[in-house]
Amino acid sequence: MSAPGTPQRKNSFDLKTPTVARVASTSVIQSSPHYATTRRHSLYGVEDRIIIDPGSRIWKVGFSGEGRPRDVFYPGGSNDPPLWSLGRAADAAEEAEKERILDVKLEKSLRSVFYDSLLTDPKARKVIVVEHPLLPLCIKDAMARILFENLQVPSVSFASSHVLSLLAVGRITGLVVDCGHLESVALPIFAARPMYPLIRTTPLAGARLTSHLRALLLLFGTYLPPPTSLSSAANIPAANRATRVPQEVLTDSVVEEIKARCCFVGDSLGIVNNDTRDVTPGDDSSDIVEPPPSDATQSESDYSLAGRESNISSHRASSEFSIISNPRIPGADSYRGEGHLQAVETLYKRHSTATELRMRVLPPVSQQTGTGLGTLIIPGWVRERSAEVLFEGGDVDECSVAEVILDTLLKVPLDLRKTLASSILMVGGTSMLPGFIPRLQQELLRALAPLPAPARHPSPMKSDRPPLPQYDPYASLRPLVSYFAILNNPNPQPATTARAVANVGKAPAFTPATMAWVGGSLAGALKTGGVEVNREQWDMAEHRDEDGSMDMSTDTDSRPHIILPDWTRSPLPAGAPPANANPQASPSSVRLASTQVQVSA
Repeated sequence: MSAPGTPQRKNSFDLKTPTVARVASTSVIQSSPHYATTRRHSLYGVEDRIIIDPGSRIWKVGFSGEGRPRDVFYPGGSNDPPLWSLGRAADAAEEAEKERILDVKLEKSLRSVFYDSLLTDPKARKVIVVEHPLLPLCIKDAMARILFENLQVPSVSFASSHVLSLLAVGRITGLVVDCGHLESVALPIFAARPMYPLIRTTPLAGARLTSHLRALLLLFGTYLPPPTSLSSAANIPAANRATRVPQEVLTDSVVEEIKARCCFVGDSLGIVNNDTRDVTPGDDSSDIVEPPPSDATQSESDYSLAGRESNISSHRASSEFSIISNPRIPGADSYRGEGHLQAVETLYKRHSTATELRMRVLPPVSQQTGTGLGTLIIPGWVRERSAEVLFEGGDVDECSVAEVILDTLLKVPLDLRKTLASSILMVGGTSMLPGFIPRLQQELLRALAPLPAPARHPSPMKSDRPPLPQYDPYASLRPLVSYFAILNNPNPQPATTARAVANVGKAPAFTPATMAWVGGSLAGALKTGGVEVNREQWDMAEHRDEDGSMDMSTDTDSRPHIILPDWTRSPLPAGAPPANANPQASPSSVRLASTQVQVSA
């Protein structure tokens, strides 16, 4: 107690409410930079959902409501093979071993998502998995089993990557083309409903581009090993040390870096060379080591199949050849006299203005006794023309990216073709190559160009039969030339129709590789998305399987088929009856059939 009249000291802890808003303080630790408050708790903790975009090569993870992923990583490492592939092993035991290895890798990757990348508790977070339309159901089941049983997440939602990509650009109707690592997939979407029966795929994607680039570097690249001493580096010129590129130098990480940082897509060769004169090899000198002469009669399939044989030990066959044998350029027939590989090099070098690049690489183990790193010389025409393999189709099983789009438009109904042709969206990491989307626009217009008139050969016998018409698969799509528009085209050409002008280049500036993840982030913030599976539903299905109440004799995988969404096994929605299904049917029977369809729907 103080004496009367003594001034009271002010307490250091003022219990009054501060006048300054708590949100304006810079000391508040926010859970997300896109929100100004941390009071966003729900039944399972904070409301931000985990968005996982699992690819065979690269994973993208983050929180919902954010504009970009928190982490982008290789699930197994930059030099490891993809988690899954398109093929299956012929032996059942080998396939079972692959599935067990995949389960281990998936568990390691999913644990890394929560505990290394996002630093969050999986028990308090709902998860949205961005799934590919052709993702095998066994992989979806393995991911759901790990998330529910090992990490114990509250719920898992599976959303289509094509629908989410279209949602990210603010559209509900369009033709989405995902050019990823394993394959390129085109899927039309109308009113936010994917038209799965009309899906089209091609294996010409990032993996084929990587193997093609590695083959070109092994054939036409130059490697300068590190000098053995400083004196030899000063006295011996670099031209005398130039050798072929060792296969050990071109690791997966090195080829991926070259593809991402050095390569681009040039204009079509038909546009570069408008005249029809024969092209002659240039006289420019180059320090690139000339490859050995090859047979000019070899075809593209000979090169593409050579790299798939794993038991071939030769340097030339193990480089996964996929050299383009028929580059579409006037005057290509004049090269049949020289070697095929030299012809390809001469054609592309003639019309390339790109400069060569030098890249420091780690030398092989046998050459690590020198001073420093080795030098990889990348020719300029390889940087510009390595992506030609994606636009040179013609095969039934390996269509080009432009042919996949046109084949999809041939399958859609007539009244949707203009809408889908003017709303094409390119997503995927491979489509991020500079010049890829403008080149794709050129290839679309080139494929729809009128066919040239056939050459008339004098026949010894006159015939009254009319000549057979030329095979023109895309004749019905030729009226849509003025309507083609790519939403995320960075360099659009002037459009002629109002619909193309309203759509071309109007997509937000999201990178094509993260477009699906951004759509998943938006869907998670809006509390929408795909089919959601709760942990209670999973546990109940698991309990029924253990009790034996479900009939497991017909299908050993009936639990994942029932719980997890699978569009390949679900029946298609019933629609209106065909217009000309039965012309002799009475009006009463037609009304009865339509009533039955409405009741079943």
